[in-house]
Amino acid sequence: MPTTIVVADSTRARFFTAESPSSPLIENETLAHPEGRLHDRDMTSDLPGKNSSGNGAGGHTYQNQTDPKKHEMAVFAKQVADHLDSKRNANELIKLILVADPAFLGELRNQLSSATNEKIVYELNKNLARHSPDDIRKSLPQYLSH
Repeated sequence: MPTTIVVADSTRARFFTAESPSSPLIENETLAHPEGRLHDRDMTSDLPGKNSSGNGAGGHTYQNQTDPKKHEMAVFAKQVADHLDSKRNANELIKLILVADPAFLGELRNQLSSATNEKIVYELNKNLARHSPDDIRKSLPQYLSH
């Protein structure tokens, strides 16, 4: 069974396979999350409200509970984790390599089920989501564990 390699950032996850420990990567599918590219002002529906004390003094602005960018990253990490869980449940995921932007890699780890997490054989905290398959392969160990 080939090794599955996921290369991701907060807006895109690319899924590759490597048939043998030294073979090139073959891209099979991509998940996109365009909401991750939006600016904060475009992610929130309105400005935060204000609290007026009523005695003429200035009010305090309410802050958003969660940063919109972090929220969208968590939403996408959950989508990627669910996709990997589906592959594992269908016996299509035997060994897993994760390559991701450091912040996204941390969020993805948090979202992965323990059963899928056990399939990880290598992690690289580097943003290569927009790189060619050859460039990605050069960043991985010469021989992938099989």
